[in-house]
This record gives sequence, C-alpha cells and structure tokens, in this order.
Amino acid sequence: MTSTPCASCGTELSPDALACPACAALVHSEHLKQLAADAEAATHAGDAAGARNHWTAATVLLPADSQQHAAIRERLAELTRSIDTTSNDGATAGTEKLPWWRRGWPGLAAGALLLVSKLKFLLLGLTKASTFVSMFAFFGVYWSIYGWPLALGLVFSIYIHEMGHVAMLSQCGIAASAPMFIPGFGALVQLKQRVDDPLTDAKIGLAGPIWGLGAAVAALAVYELSHAKIWLAIAQLTAFLNLFNLTPIWQLDGSRGVQVLARGERWALVAAIAVALLLTEQRLLFVVGAVAVWRSLQRDAGPGDTRTLATFVMLVIALAWLARGVG
Repeated sequence: MTSTPCASCGTELSPDALACPACAALVHSEHLKQLAADAEAATHAGDAAGARNHWTAATVLLPADSQQHAAIRERLAELTRSIDTTSNDGATAGTEKLPWWRRGWPGLAAGALLLVSKLKFLLLGLTKASTFVSMFAFFGVYWSIYGWPLALGLVFSIYIHEMGHVAMLSQCGIAASAPMFIPGFGALVQLKQRVDDPLTDAKIGLAGPIWGLGAAVAALAVYELSHAKIWLAIAQLTAFLNLFNLTPIWQLDGSRGVQVLARGERWALVAAIAVALLLTEQRLLFVVGAVAVWRSLQRDAGPGDTRTLATFVMLVIALAWLARGVG
C-alpha cells in the first residue's frame, strides 16, 4: 500500500495513520465532520440509536488518545444510558394499563423471537475464520484430555459466554473483535476502543456470565430430558467456570461488575455470597467472597447501581447452585 501526503503540511503518512505525526491534523477530518453532522441530525430527530451508530463510526477514525475520542466516548455513554432509560420507561408505562393475561402472550412471543435471534447471532459468530480455527484447535487440545463429548460442551459453553460480551458490545455501539480461543486460558474478545463509563463496562462484563448461565441451564434441561450424565457434567462445569469468572479481580468479569458498585452495595454482595455459600456449599465461593471483601475495603468505590448489584447476586446464587457437583 502506498503512502499519502498530509493535506495540511505535506508529510508522508502511513496507510493506517489517523493523524499526522508532524502537525497532528486528522487524516479523516472531512469524513468525521460528516459523521458528526449526521449524529447531530439523528439526535434532533429523536433517533438516539442512529446517533450512537454515527458516533461509534467516528471513534474508529480517531486516535484513541485524542481529546476528540474521549469526548465522543462520553457522548456514547450518555446516549447508551438515555436509550436504556427510555426503553425501560416506555415498557413500564405501556404494560401497566393492560391486564395480566394480555401482557403474558406478547411476552411469550417476544421470548420466542428473542431465542431465534440469539441462535442466529451465535451461528453468525462461527462464520469468523479466526474464531472457528482457534475454537477447533482448543477443542483438539481438550479432546485429548477429557474426550470429545466434554471437550465439545466446554468449547460451546465458553463460546456462548464470549458471544454474550459481543452481543452487549454491539448493543452499546462499541467495536470489538470476534472471540479468540486460547488453550489453557479460555477465550477473549478484544475491544477496539476504550470503555470509560463504569456502568457500561459492568453491563459488558456481566453479559458473559448471563449468557453462560443460559448455556448451563440449557445443558441441564437436556440432561433432564435425556438422563445422559455427560450433559449434567457440562452444565456443572459451565456454571463453575462462569462462577469463577465472577471473582472480582484482575480482568475477570466480576471485577468489571464490582467497579460500578458503591461501598454499601459491595458489602451487600459479600453478604449474598455468604448466603449462597451456606445454601450450596460451593467451595469456590470462599475465593469469590474473600476477594469481594478485599474489594469492599478499597477506596475506589463506584457511583452505585442497584440493577448491577441485583444481576450480580442472581448470577452468584444461580451459578453456585448449578455448580454444586464441581469443586
């Protein structure tokens, strides 16, 4: 690929340059102006989702350490909160006026459509060559250790977990790579932009265990129907791995969930973990709880979010119950 000169100072630029190293002029300034105009037009028209899409496209054309990139990230966080609030308020106002039997049927229909869309989304992820090849290599390694049935269940449970992150990233308008499997580690999704809003980051982090819980429940349902013990093992192992991921430390999902919680909410989470330990006797909760106590004693408490706390508590209890046969 050939280099092009900077429109401002004439300095030769590399093909992937976003800003001139000599004068700091933005390479895609004209395109960025158009995206900004389109985003503002969408905002004035009441199309918050469209505005978010335009601003997301703009972040890809800006250096990650630039002031413009930081300002757009803040705008994206505001739009995401606005979209979530509007959708929740609208849903509540619309359903309160209907009798319970009329609210139930649309919910079932929406659930069926949601299931179909999730299955389609999961299949779409397998079309990425990097995901499919790394998944196959991961499967080969664990096949040699545990046999192909458990290895296959492990691969797909991890894949579903990672696609949970991808789905939430897409919903928040944040660019990211497809899942990449690494034997001995698991899998990861690489973000193409930084997430500074702690609430958005918590949603992205906990989306993985939420989808992982769904995978464990699905495996348990197959076990109840077939009575094949391999499905029970897959359900328990999936729950155990997702429960471990809720440990609030390092880059684990639990750390991203805890960072938005206020100090009191963190101690409430510790209490919930203790209750889950008493109910399920899942010993991994000793580790999760100990780290949660340590995070509660830190000074970097978040702004607080009761919905995130409720989600975290639900995940801990449900996953610990499903993982009782492991550990």
